[in-house]
Amino acid sequence: MRPTRFLRKLYRGLSTRQLFSHGFAILTGAVLTVSLLQTLPTHAGTVTAMGASTVKSSAAPGTTLVAAVPTTSGSFVAEAVKQIGPAVVRVDMERTVTRSYDPFFDDPFFRRFFGGDDPSSRMPREELQKGQGSGFIVDSSGVILTNAHVVDQADRVTVTLKSGQQFEGEVRGVDSVTDLAVIKIDAPGVALPVASLGNSDIVQVGDWAIAVGNPLGLDNTVTLGIISTLGRSSSEVGIPDKRIDFLQTDAAINPGNSGGPLVDSRGSVIGINTAIRADATGIGFAIPINKAKEIETQLLQNGKVSHPYIGIQMVTLDPATARESNSDPNSPFRLPEINGVLVVRVMPGTPAEQSGIRRGDVITDIDGQAITTANQLQQTVDKTQVGQKLKLKIYRGQQVQTLDVVAGEL
Repeated sequence: MRPTRFLRKLYRGLSTRQLFSHGFAILTGAVLTVSLLQTLPTHAGTVTAMGASTVKSSAAPGTTLVAAVPTTSGSFVAEAVKQIGPAVVRVDMERTVTRSYDPFFDDPFFRRFFGGDDPSSRMPREELQKGQGSGFIVDSSGVILTNAHVVDQADRVTVTLKSGQQFEGEVRGVDSVTDLAVIKIDAPGVALPVASLGNSDIVQVGDWAIAVGNPLGLDNTVTLGIISTLGRSSSEVGIPDKRIDFLQTDAAINPGNSGGPLVDSRGSVIGINTAIRADATGIGFAIPINKAKEIETQLLQNGKVSHPYIGIQMVTLDPATARESNSDPNSPFRLPEINGVLVVRVMPGTPAEQSGIRRGDVITDIDGQAITTANQLQQTVDKTQVGQKLKLKIYRGQQVQTLDVVAGEL
């Protein structure tokens, strides 16, 4: 059947009212379609993608435009690394260690089998040890911050820039207590890149953390994570011989990262990568940069840092812990069921011993300030000066005493 004959037959079956209704619907659809085609180009010209500028339509009506597409690539990590990368250096150190003679070879039986009859075997032997770490330039004059353990007892230090240039480094100061060291290089005629130092006091848990350094000898390596904890004490970390409250991060830190910068999303240094735990995965620690700034000034001026101390080993005590200890029939002494700091050992020849502090004493107050945790006591002592007198309130059993302790130099 031809189309015209089909339409005639279809229209014969429709009433006048039905024809009018269908015609009106077709006309309305046509008008809407034309209107939409004229409107869409204008809207397309104002669509923006993240990071792209708004595109204003200047085309003639009826011209179809495409939404703007960002022309830049990369990420905030890439931008941060561009900021800090040139200032990060590799630190190689060498030191000669003398091995003393082993009396094992005095036994004739062992000398027979191990060649101990040779007089040279009884002489002290020298051994060359090498180590590697990271650091970063903090001043255009060639001042570099790194970890103390990276350059500990170094006979020679070599600093390599990202560009490949190498310089002899001079260790200007080392502080093993905070694990910080300052190296100085002389680079006449070289415009040294300098790291931007941030403010570690405003860092928050959950902030981005980017570790940059030379782990395992793999130069210019970058790892990404977040700040997972603030103020993690060195005793909690498992290195009680240090005095620092670390930034904890899950950015991967490996041997060789030590001394390198931990930076924020803008590429500003917020910490110095310093420690990892062998028994943990995804946990690293960094020295807050504000603390490093304080130490840097003293190391440059004096080559060392004075740390006050009183000479005790201690743990935090609370009522529940005290009750548990008191319920043990083998406990060496009864503890007051209070909040304070329990002295577990008094080091010989220290200010604490000289003042009369004993094992089992509970310190609850220093100079009128309540002390409830071991970390708080340590921070209080750290803020004093060497030679300053401290008034301690202690519980010895059920007796309360006041002792004066003069802070010594660690």
